[in-house]
Amino acid sequence: MVYLLYDLILCLTGLVLIPCYAVRGLVRGKARQGIRERFGLFAPGRLDALRGRSVIWLHAVSVGETRAAIPLVKTLRQAYPDAALVLSSVTETGREIALGIKEVDVTLFFPVDLSWVVRRVLSLVRPELVLIVETELWPQFIRHCHRRHIPVVLVNGRISDRSFPRYRKVRRLLKPLMHQVCGFCMQSELDARRIAELGAPPQRIQVTGNLKFDLDATQLPVETPQQLRTEFGLDDAVPIWVAGSTHEGEEERIVAVYQTLIAQGRKLLLILVPRHPHRVRQVTAHLDAQGLSWRLRSAPVEQTLQSGQVLVVDTIGEMLKFYRLAEVVFVGGSLVPVGGHNVLEASLLQKPVLFGPFMHNFREIAAWVEKAQGFGRIEDDEALLRLMCQLFDQPTLRQQAGQDGWKLLQRHAGASRRTLDALRPWLSLPPAGGA
Repeated sequence: MVYLLYDLILCLTGLVLIPCYAVRGLVRGKARQGIRERFGLFAPGRLDALRGRSVIWLHAVSVGETRAAIPLVKTLRQAYPDAALVLSSVTETGREIALGIKEVDVTLFFPVDLSWVVRRVLSLVRPELVLIVETELWPQFIRHCHRRHIPVVLVNGRISDRSFPRYRKVRRLLKPLMHQVCGFCMQSELDARRIAELGAPPQRIQVTGNLKFDLDATQLPVETPQQLRTEFGLDDAVPIWVAGSTHEGEEERIVAVYQTLIAQGRKLLLILVPRHPHRVRQVTAHLDAQGLSWRLRSAPVEQTLQSGQVLVVDTIGEMLKFYRLAEVVFVGGSLVPVGGHNVLEASLLQKPVLFGPFMHNFREIAAWVEKAQGFGRIEDDEALLRLMCQLFDQPTLRQQAGQDGWKLLQRHAGASRRTLDALRPWLSLPPAGGA
């Protein structure tokens, strides 16, 4: 009865949300495929790569979770080369990142959590193992996997400060769901304690570490900085500041600091990478209002951008290219109470990284990075300006901070291998080399 009521509520919600999604998707040219796949209606041949193979299904809701899953995807591919790897997403941006992961055989939009949709999709995909990245617990999906004896394991699991109080209020409802999950590979001891408090059986919980620390050199851009400057149409010599994954309310503050730096006579070029590309029009309108010259990443390169100008990124999946060019990286979602984004990608490229005070989704990582670099968190715009001046005046400080961040990555690496070891009891596949 509870699940029937859940289906009914979800259907009623869908009557409101699906038309909105369809209109939005039509504007972006992605609606039909997304809606059909979410209801388990796949184009002919869409799942052919899965036929006759053991399937491991990873689900990563959006961009952050998808990027976090990459090291595990690579480890699974190396360990089980004959398996078919499926990676599902909820958002279009997450799907675009997934499409760029060559180790993945099939990318899907995650099914709507209605019982009949879930049954259909599981019958078509036929996974041997389902891995849910971080914390994306869909009751009908987990229930029907359990009924079909398909093990579901939470990987890179975390319970954020913001989510934990909400989960605690409904832990009586969560407890039966937790008992249908076979394993919990958590990022930290704190996450392990929290998931246990929410009803996960303690004997199923392991601390395997954070997959984000397993970023490796295979993900680095193959192009040299000079090649990238030519590709993006950027001046050969001007230093570059990259503000990545920015949200509404942040670009204005970044631009104000940038204008002050330019007014001080500094040679500098800003690359703005909004977290959500559909906000680009809003960002460029502000640049116009401030009298700044800009160009979109997707636009043809007709003139080289110079100091005092702005490159606005309206594409997906190129963040590491821009970070390679940066002298300093600022990671957004942190000047406004979003909770921050992954700062370790900048450390992978040995770049000093800054972030605002709102890093509650990455509290532990942010603290480690700040300790390793000797700086990182800025509380307000004045502090950002002071630190930017210091970093651009002291090249050796930038270089040392970048190296210290990279060493931090090396010290904490290994979560992918520990997670793989934890998953082996649920995998009947022969490992590579028969080991």
